[in-house]
Amino acid sequence: MRSLPQADPGTPDIRTPTRYLLWTARRQAGALAVGISFAILWWFAQALMPFVLGKGIDAVTGKHTDDLMTWSAVLFGLGLVQAYAGIMRHRMAVYNWLAAAYRTVQVTTRQATRLGATLPKRLSTGEVVSVGNSDIAHIGNSMDILLRGVGSVVAIVTVTVILISTSLELGLMVLVGVPLMAIAVGPLLRPLHKRQQAHRELQGELSTRAADIVAGLRVLRGIGGEEVFADRYREESQRVRHAGVRVAGVESMLEGAQILLPGVLIAIVTGIGASFAVGGQITTGQLVAFYGYAVFLIGPMRTLTEAADKLTKGHVAARRVVRILSIEPEVSGGEESSHGGLLHDAASGVTVRPGTLTALAGGTPEDAIAIADRLGRYSEGEVSFGGTDLATLPLAEVRSRVLVADNNARLFAGRLRDELDVRGEASAEAVRQALHAACAEDIVEALPDGLDAHVAEAGREFSGGQQQRLRLARALVADPEVLILVEPTSAVDAHSEARIAERLAKARAGRTTLVCTTSPLVLDRTDHVIYVEDGRVRAEGAHRDLLATEPAYAATVTRGED
Repeated sequence: MRSLPQADPGTPDIRTPTRYLLWTARRQAGALAVGISFAILWWFAQALMPFVLGKGIDAVTGKHTDDLMTWSAVLFGLGLVQAYAGIMRHRMAVYNWLAAAYRTVQVTTRQATRLGATLPKRLSTGEVVSVGNSDIAHIGNSMDILLRGVGSVVAIVTVTVILISTSLELGLMVLVGVPLMAIAVGPLLRPLHKRQQAHRELQGELSTRAADIVAGLRVLRGIGGEEVFADRYREESQRVRHAGVRVAGVESMLEGAQILLPGVLIAIVTGIGASFAVGGQITTGQLVAFYGYAVFLIGPMRTLTEAADKLTKGHVAARRVVRILSIEPEVSGGEESSHGGLLHDAASGVTVRPGTLTALAGGTPEDAIAIADRLGRYSEGEVSFGGTDLATLPLAEVRSRVLVADNNARLFAGRLRDELDVRGEASAEAVRQALHAACAEDIVEALPDGLDAHVAEAGREFSGGQQQRLRLARALVADPEVLILVEPTSAVDAHSEARIAERLAKARAGRTTLVCTTSPLVLDRTDHVIYVEDGRVRAEGAHRDLLATEPAYAATVTRGED
């Protein structure tokens, strides 16, 4: 059996949810075919058992010892075949479930990486989390049920043929009864589909609400809004519960139909078969066989209704996956190349000279952030890099050469050394120097295991200032050709800020660095300062010169203080 996940999940067909499920099935067609073969063999062996059992009973009533031994041996052989086929069917079912689930995880993760900053703008956290929490399971189930579903159809056909060959009336009754039962449960599928979709959407919204509350719990407590948001979460969770009850209502009707409808068919077939046996039209063994067929048919017919349910859920899940896969990045790249040089933003007039430590002071924080996003190609803009339009460079190349580090960046869970050296290429000395430049050495020294310590989700064990210094160290370890830092010292004390400003210049000597900040301590240690107001460059020069000549700049960096 092949290992999972596969190296290349392929390019999904995302035109419709149905096409995505068909694409998934085609990608694992071989495994599905093997699994379906074992499922058919498994059901077929069970379908023949009532027939063989009936023959054995006729041998007993006729006192044919040799025939009894023969049919007993056949029954034992069918049991062995059923056991082996059942084991292999289950193994292939698990493989197909995992293959479909892993493939969905791979394509959605690849898409999330491709979208980058576009994903959280277009989808809520809850919608993305729902894919990993439940949707992959439903898509896996839709592949799993194909095995038993196809096998159950073969089993029903086999039993029908046997019945018709024995008694035309009973055979036709089963042949007509099975489709009628399938038609009877059909009206339940559409409301089930709608209710499941509504339930999933509410679950996604609730997950988003929970993530927001957890992320902002400290703020909520500070402003006394914890109880208010808890009440809102409670109300939304009740809506999710009510939606789940509505789904369960339809599902319970399906479950009831799986018992009631086959039971009615069994009763009719058995009753008519008994009358035929009394009238001598069929033997005692055939009557027992007919009862066995009727009881056996409960399994494959329940499987058909289960298949309808799981395929419906798989379709709902595939719709969410297709929605994610259909999103296009806000920015894209080309195939040009650049040897580097001046980084220029035409909209604002900001020009970052190569090999210098430049500061960008914005009249409002939004001005600086917008420029940083354009320079890093996180939003559209007329930006050139060494005379080459940044939009014509491959996006992967832009990401590797221009790094924008802002305060929205998160620390990931894992070993601290790995979270600082995300590429796994930096030397121990490079990591040490980055920590020194970011004044983060004391953070590492305070940890019992140092750089081998485990970082919790989002680095929640660290204070805001500690997280900021560790994020700065991570950016310095990456050592990009162009580093753009957005307010890298806003959460640290003045003493640490002064040391970071001094060490940053040394750490990035000869490399292009742009620091978006209004901190006088940082501005005073940069090679060049650009002052932006209303999205345009208003003044450039040394920090102290601008303080003396530009009142608006002085008011911005001194917060209006004398």
